[in-house]
Amino acid sequence: MNIKEPFVLNVSREVGSGGHTVGSILARKLNVRYCDKLLLESLQKQFGLTASGIEKLKGEKKNWLADFVKLIAPVPSAKALDLDPKFVTEFRADVTTDDIYKAEVDILKGFAEMGSCVIAGRSGFFIFKDHPNRLNVMITASMPHRLKRIMDKQGLSETAAAAVIKGVDEARENFVRRYAGVSRYDARNYDLVLNADGHSEEQLADLILSYIG
Repeated sequence: MNIKEPFVLNVSREVGSGGHTVGSILARKLNVRYCDKLLLESLQKQFGLTASGIEKLKGEKKNWLADFVKLIAPVPSAKALDLDPKFVTEFRADVTTDDIYKAEVDILKGFAEMGSCVIAGRSGFFIFKDHPNRLNVMITASMPHRLKRIMDKQGLSETAAAAVIKGVDEARENFVRRYAGVSRYDARNYDLVLNADGHSEEQLADLILSYIG
C-alpha cells in the first residue's frame, strides 16, 4: 500500500482483540477518516437508508455523503462518533439485511472516493478486493486476552463475556460467509495478520505502519 496515493486500509478484528482501537489510532496517525460501525449506523438511521434510498439521495443531492461525513466525522477525528441525538432515528421495520449490506457497500465506496480512509471490518477486505491501493489487516487474539478485555471494558463476568464473544463471532462469520462467500478466519483474505497478545493497541498500530513502510 502506498500512503502517498489514495488508499483503503481495512482492519478486520476479533471482538475483544482491541482491533477497533487499533483502527482509530491508525486513522489518527495517517490523518485520514475512520469508518466504523457507529458511523455507518448513524448514516443508515439518519437517512433510513436502503440501496434504493441511497440512489434517491444521490439523485437529489450529489454530495450528500461528503457533506454529512464532513459534519460528523471531520479528518482526523476517528473517535467520532459521539453523535448529536438529532442524527439518530429508528431503522425502518421493512429494511432487510440485504438492504443494509447494499447500503453499507455504497457508503464505504463513497468514503474511498472521498479520499484515503481506514475501515473497521464490514467485509472491507472483500468489498475493496479490486481497489488498486488497499491493505487488508486482521487483528486476532487468544480467548483469555479477549475475555479479559471484554470483562474489563464492559464490566461483565467471565461467563457473560464468553457469551458476548460467541455471539459476535457467529454473527460476523455468518455475515461474511453470506456476502463474501469465504470465512473471515481464512488468512488468505489478508495481507497481514497480527496477534494482539502481549501488545498494546498503540504497538499494534505501529507494527502495521512499519509494515506499510
